[in-house]
Amino acid sequence: MEFASEPKRHSPDVTDSTRDAGLSVTSPSSPWSSPNSAAAAAAAGRTPSASSPRSVYSDRYIPHRTRNLAGGVSFRSTVQALNKSFEAAAGVQEEAQASNDAKDEIGKMTYNMLLRNEVLGGHIDTIKDERFGSAAELDDAETENLFRFKADHTRATGASEPASPFSLSPVGVNSQKLLSSPRKTPRKISKHPFKVLDAPDLRDDFYLHLVDWSSQNVLCVGLESCVYLWSACTSQVTKLCDMRGEADAVTSVRWMQRGSHLAVGTSSGLVQIWDAQKCKLVRTMTGHTGRVGAISWNGNTFASGSRDRNILLRDVRVSDNSTGRLSAHKQEVCGLEWSPDGLSLASGGNDNKLFVWNVATSSPMHRFSEHKAAVKAIAWSPHQHGLLASGGGTADQCIRFWNTLTGQPIQCVDTKSQVCNLAWSKTSNELVSTHGYSQNQVIVWRYPSMTQVATLTGHTTRVLYLAMSPDGQTIVTGAGDETLRFWNVFSKSRSTVEAHSALNMFSHIR
Repeated sequence: MEFASEPKRHSPDVTDSTRDAGLSVTSPSSPWSSPNSAAAAAAAGRTPSASSPRSVYSDRYIPHRTRNLAGGVSFRSTVQALNKSFEAAAGVQEEAQASNDAKDEIGKMTYNMLLRNEVLGGHIDTIKDERFGSAAELDDAETENLFRFKADHTRATGASEPASPFSLSPVGVNSQKLLSSPRKTPRKISKHPFKVLDAPDLRDDFYLHLVDWSSQNVLCVGLESCVYLWSACTSQVTKLCDMRGEADAVTSVRWMQRGSHLAVGTSSGLVQIWDAQKCKLVRTMTGHTGRVGAISWNGNTFASGSRDRNILLRDVRVSDNSTGRLSAHKQEVCGLEWSPDGLSLASGGNDNKLFVWNVATSSPMHRFSEHKAAVKAIAWSPHQHGLLASGGGTADQCIRFWNTLTGQPIQCVDTKSQVCNLAWSKTSNELVSTHGYSQNQVIVWRYPSMTQVATLTGHTTRVLYLAMSPDGQTIVTGAGDETLRFWNVFSKSRSTVEAHSALNMFSHIR
């Protein structure tokens, strides 16, 4: 078999074709071209082009940062893009790792700040609390053109003061201060509960308060028509009461601040006072015509809020069922909290209103109507006098802070989910919030920046119940998934540490 040979294709001479067209082709000038290139061009009959004098470039492809050049890439936008990529990468890594190493995190943060000093010209000389600083720190180093490929013999140190000519450090002055600054190890909060207890028949009702922790380290839980006590010291469970025979159900529980007395609200509108140490019913108080969903103690007195829209003030030392009545809510009262000084009472209702009462008068001292859903979560700050925090339901999803001394709003934070409970830390200026639809998470916040210290997940339904241990370190959360989860979120009290110190001479006196 014979194969036909392919005809050879003739490559046209580029030089000849361009000459015929009356065009001259010259090779582009190059930094590495020979000095005799011009003479060679003349010998070939070509005239060198009368171009502008050539700039001298270096022989390396090195990016150079310069200031105030027209055009180019915006330095601010580039820094912001870098910050977003850093934060996104950090978020993915945090989700991938169940438990992150605190030392590794502070090392990464220091390394990022060091890079910003040396590469991006930042003026960072101390380690910040936030993982990455804002772009405002680079205002002095902002340029209009990010890269310029020309040799430069000057080195930008990114420091506000000139570096010493005798310094042997490869980094700038600010970076040296950054590396030598004291490092505070961030607090590590476990993302997993250290204990989980089953709570069968724990009701999934937003308007109830069925979990509370006493000053004697006993946890109280209301399950349908029964009240159970769980000792955190011995893990012993005691059944306090059963209302099945009375065709009643538990709707709220609240411990007295000191002692072993417990107030139990019921669906029929009764409030029972129990001596938990003796497991004995002390008295039953009437007055409400609807379920009692909120109770708050103030010494020997307490306030109870009901579906009948009324708040009753009660004193266990007198025989009367109530000593006062507060009526301003248009719907069920679902949140009650006394201020730490015992002079003000905050109430939240299903009418989306938050009222602050002075018990000396029968009308609210302040009326706040900014929430767009039921206000159940209420918490007074133990660190700042007159500071009140409140949280709204599904249609609101916001945590708001109020100055009750002036009646002015302070701050609002959108949490993107239903706010069910709020509680301040006893030892630090932080607070914890529990949430329902749609993420069912527990968030620890740092006030007043309202940065999230930790986000805890595990509950499969709304986290409707929250209580704090007497030492302020542990919280317990309850949900409609019929579980109680215990979390270590706050640091130990300073007073507790000092009481056991060897330098405290009074701790050894008998």
